[in-house]
Amino acid sequence: MFELHHLTALEQWDWIRRGDVTAAELVDHYLARIERLDPGLGAFVTVTADAARHRARTLAAQVRTSAPLFGLALGDKDLERRAGVRTTFGSRLFQDFVPDVSDEVVAVRDAAGAISLGKTNTPEFGMPAYTENRVAGPARNPYDTTLGAGGSSGGAATAVAAGLLPFAPGSDGGGSVRIPAAATGLVGLKPSRGTLAAGSAIDKLAGLPVPGPLARTVSDAALLLEGMLQRDAHGRVPRPFTLRAPDLEESLLGPAVRGEGRFSIAVMTTSPWDNAYEITLDPEASAALEVAIAELTAVGHGLEEFALPEQDVYAPAFRTIWQAGASALPVEGDDVDRLEPLTAWLVRRGRELPVRQLVEALAQLAAFERDIVARFAPFDAVLTPALALTPRPVGWYDAEDGERNFAQQVQYTPYTSFVNVTGLPAISLPVHVTPEGLPMGVQLVGRPGGEATLLAIGAQLERRLQWHRRHPPQW
Repeated sequence: MFELHHLTALEQWDWIRRGDVTAAELVDHYLARIERLDPGLGAFVTVTADAARHRARTLAAQVRTSAPLFGLALGDKDLERRAGVRTTFGSRLFQDFVPDVSDEVVAVRDAAGAISLGKTNTPEFGMPAYTENRVAGPARNPYDTTLGAGGSSGGAATAVAAGLLPFAPGSDGGGSVRIPAAATGLVGLKPSRGTLAAGSAIDKLAGLPVPGPLARTVSDAALLLEGMLQRDAHGRVPRPFTLRAPDLEESLLGPAVRGEGRFSIAVMTTSPWDNAYEITLDPEASAALEVAIAELTAVGHGLEEFALPEQDVYAPAFRTIWQAGASALPVEGDDVDRLEPLTAWLVRRGRELPVRQLVEALAQLAAFERDIVARFAPFDAVLTPALALTPRPVGWYDAEDGERNFAQQVQYTPYTSFVNVTGLPAISLPVHVTPEGLPMGVQLVGRPGGEATLLAIGAQLERRLQWHRRHPPQW
């Protein structure tokens, strides 16, 4: 039987424009699914049903109907402030915090016509690559609820995969969009540093975190990314304020829909963590990569094997930045003891770091960025596994031993963090399903400002593999 969530986000937008469905009907449909299904999934921390219904009824008076996201439902990641809505940052220390002002990324999506249904689950302050916290519990994988959804945008991924939202924004500081997308069978896009003026990462330590979309289809990911672009009063996208992301010459939705072009693609299974940790590819991860290679070859792309040079500085430098970032969390005194063990460990270690070590780490990662961008320059895209292991069980990560926890995260997802360091765009694509029915994906890394190429290649694979027709039991 047909239900509204069976439509893609792009189809829903078309239906709204034609008058076949109203924003209020879509909001009511998704709220009913959240009420019925989310207690077993943990996608949402807070649901704002009344505010969503009110915005749906009054939206046409606030936003032009041609706005990129007009009438479409989504959720705010619980690291983002929305005025008047509880924002916990995944931490018990902020479980009753209600901000007075919305973050810029939230305001941009509102201006694009989106309707927020609430706050999606995230780990404490978004630090780890899995979503388990003491505020809302774990975000579970809809394909097998004994498994986690990845992180830190785990709640967003759970919601989209289970049909509680058509798509959702996340943020990605080391893979936090691509990891949960790969774990739950979704498309996850990390844009180039500077593509999105709101949340560009230019003002962040080492320039790592940027917002990005999670969606069931490549075109839906492009649609949401369009809605996350800051626009002037005439609907135009101003010139990016960094040269790392060139001007957008056309809508990103075009390449995602057309899926045209033949490109030069490198295939890489090495990672910058290889010298520091034992990195092993699960057979399921290798199988996903082989599927992508076969399909890309069949389409006519040129594929070439590529290997990173051995890295001795990346691992310690990135560890330093991760710990240094935690040192600035707004937690003081005895409240540090009330943090979850991993977060407390990170905060303490970060506040013990010598300034010289931080300065050296920043310089080393800047040199790494220049080197990798130059090495990738001959290719239109670089193909890697998305994850090295299958989705991890809830409770798998060591909650008490910070060193072991860090190693587990690296071994699960060794291919994502270096993309944040380089500022390059990357997309996770759900190309494979294991014999147990779990999704497995691959990652494509593009040139600076190369989102259109990644979307075009993704659309080609989607047409061949039809992953948007795969759904978990809650569907």
